[in-house]
Amino acid sequence: MRLKNKGYHICFAVIVAILALMPLLLSAGVITSSSFVLFLGKCIAFSIVAIGLDLIWGYTGILSLGHGLYFALGGYAMAMFLKLQATGGKITSFMQTGGMTELPVIWRPFLYAPLAMILVVAVPGILAGVIGFFIFRNRIKGVYFSIISQALTWAAYSLFTGLQSYTGGNVGITEITSLLGSIKGDSNRGKMFLLFYICLAVLVLIYILSGFLTQKKFGKLLIAIRDGENRTYFSGYCVSRYKNFIYVLSAVFAGIAGAIFANFNGSITPAQMTISYSITMVIWVAVGGRGTLVGAVLGAFLINICDYNFSSGTMVEIWQYILGAIFVLTILFFKGGLVGIVRDQLPEWKKKLTRREVEQHGK
Repeated sequence: MRLKNKGYHICFAVIVAILALMPLLLSAGVITSSSFVLFLGKCIAFSIVAIGLDLIWGYTGILSLGHGLYFALGGYAMAMFLKLQATGGKITSFMQTGGMTELPVIWRPFLYAPLAMILVVAVPGILAGVIGFFIFRNRIKGVYFSIISQALTWAAYSLFTGLQSYTGGNVGITEITSLLGSIKGDSNRGKMFLLFYICLAVLVLIYILSGFLTQKKFGKLLIAIRDGENRTYFSGYCVSRYKNFIYVLSAVFAGIAGAIFANFNGSITPAQMTISYSITMVIWVAVGGRGTLVGAVLGAFLINICDYNFSSGTMVEIWQYILGAIFVLTILFFKGGLVGIVRDQLPEWKKKLTRREVEQHGK
């Protein structure tokens, strides 16, 4: 187990090292477009939410199909603060269109940077805590939990699109700059690089924290809940508390990821809150490899890089079908994802080939 964990950490370190080189390659002219670095910044956000999903699904066995909700809430919290910075604390254009003459009460806490940063993690965390308390206390699990998470996400999506005067409706909150100011254009590359490295450091810290939790007794309890919840319950552990804690933690990670995404994307919309967006997050974890952490990171980068290259041109119409097929094949034949292929299946195939060769030579 320790050897496997060491291999996972080495793989993650390689990913981080490659990411750290990207701004330098852009400066050297090897990469010609700064948009690719901005895209990788979004992938860092996707990797963080994937780690959170891996904690609750890969380690604890809770399949959430609604984590786009927490991702979007963190993104909206950050976007609201950045939008008010751009307007100087005045009402936005969509508020004016909705007939408002003063800043709504719900927006006022986002006038202050420290409070806004707290709300980025507090809003998704508190909501997840309340939802998890009632769901896990009543021992709702499996497909029922997945359906409830979908329903809540759909309800939130409808609410955000309907309250146009408060949220911008279908358009969302647009035309925002990052915490460091504008990061677009050659003149702002220094700010973009600084933001990129800060967010990369956040990814590393979240990976280290998640690795610490999963390698301790707490992580073993999560796996015990996944593999035998009733046994864990009758062993004297309050399963609902453990499940609620890891669910809240994953929601906080998703909120942080959403805030990072808003900085690099320059906007946040209800599209990031849809059920399909949440399901796509699950696909990242499944393809990379559940229960490994590094698999979640690997899957998030791999799928999104493919999407970046294939979602335009001749592949645009069939890319979603290809993504769905990859997910189905992974679940049916490669349950361990890419990490599982390297860790389990390749060595097994090698053993079978070795046995065949031995048998042939023996004959």
